[in-house]
Amino acid sequence: MTPGALPANSILQPVMALVLWTLVMWVWLYATRIPAIRRLRVAMPPTQTKEAFNAQLPPDVRWKADNYNHLLEQPVLFYAVALTLAVLGAADRLSVNLAWAYVGLRVMHSLIQATVNVILWRFAVFALGSVVLAGLALRAARVVFG
Repeated sequence: MTPGALPANSILQPVMALVLWTLVMWVWLYATRIPAIRRLRVAMPPTQTKEAFNAQLPPDVRWKADNYNHLLEQPVLFYAVALTLAVLGAADRLSVNLAWAYVGLRVMHSLIQATVNVILWRFAVFALGSVVLAGLALRAARVVFG
């Protein structure tokens, strides 16, 4: 454990929070998609492209699926960085705070995208989250390459 480091579970708590939030979005996605498919009698031939399928669904239904997919993109970097800090025993208070900030921003991004989907708001939150993630990654890189 490096000086000033917190217990490994300190950095793993935001990791698990984001995993659980991703599962919340997964439930929300199907809770809206399945009723819409039934209500609209959406055609689902196996040869249909994803784009053709999505074109049959209302935007507010698609937004949940889009967000779920987004939670499986950039957050992968967050998981790698946080797990690196945990394995090395190098998660200090600032790193843990950055990790929680990233999770909070991802939840905010999800709520914006899944409800009103105002692109400028979503982008601002995404950009801020990216800066937070970059800061966390630089802290981890300093430990790894230190």
